[in-house]
Amino acid sequence: MDQDLKENILGALEQVVDPELGIDIVNLGLVYDVDMDEAGKTKVTMTLTSMGCPLAGIIVDQVKAALADIPEVKEIEVDIVWNPPWSRDMMSRYAKIALGIQ
Repeated sequence: MDQDLKENILGALEQVVDPELGIDIVNLGLVYDVDMDEAGKTKVTMTLTSMGCPLAGIIVDQVKAALADIPEVKEIEVDIVWNPPWSRDMMSRYAKIALGIQ
């Protein structure tokens, strides 16, 4: 996958907002990796802010919806992982400012 396509995918994922925090999943640092094979099968490896996140299903559905309009994406797999564990250090500067975290 070329860098432009990866940036396009990450840009689409910035439209997916964590309902509890009101910040997108990319700036929260929840998206660990995006990969696509030659057939267009796209795998998003990501985590959630907590293991017991009651909105996990909603976020996964929103990820799939956000990527559905990208022509190169033919199939979407969302892999929720817990290692490495998410921490506030993974957030972008934008997310930290928006949430009032220093």
